[in-house]
Amino acid sequence: MAMKEVLLLGNPQLYEVSTTILREDLDDIRNIVTDLHDTLLALRQQYGAGRAIAAPQIGVMKRLLYMHIDKPTVFINPVLDMMSKEIIEVWDDCLCFPDLLIRLNRHKSCRILYQDEEWKQKEMWLDGDLSELLQHEFDHLEGILAVSRAIDGQSFALNSQKEHL
Repeated sequence: MAMKEVLLLGNPQLYEVSTTILREDLDDIRNIVTDLHDTLLALRQQYGAGRAIAAPQIGVMKRLLYMHIDKPTVFINPVLDMMSKEIIEVWDDCLCFPDLLIRLNRHKSCRILYQDEEWKQKEMWLDGDLSELLQHEFDHLEGILAVSRAIDGQSFALNSQKEHL
């Protein structure tokens, strides 16, 4: 198992913008995808949560997302567009600060364009929880953390307070 250490809140790397992946990088990307998979599944066991992870969270500053809900999905060089005007308020969590929840706003729906592991162009329409999830992971590629998107100074809670929110 190739579980990697997740960078924690305060690490300056988390605020860097990730670089574009080139087609000739695909062999290296497959190894990173394995690391993302193993790390996500290990953290899921540890915290009982975790549906997706971005490469920058394990210190790899590449435009790469990995989601594992029903099946694994790899997003290479993702782009979000077609953001809905409708906004939803959510309590967001993150593997980089697993004991903290942040209240913020996200678009209710959007589209993600990306390349898969075979370098084929794909698109996926996202709504509700999936839209929020991929917006969160995409932010990691831009060096943006959920703490920067908090609605206000009272939009922070400990995970142990979740039942009272």
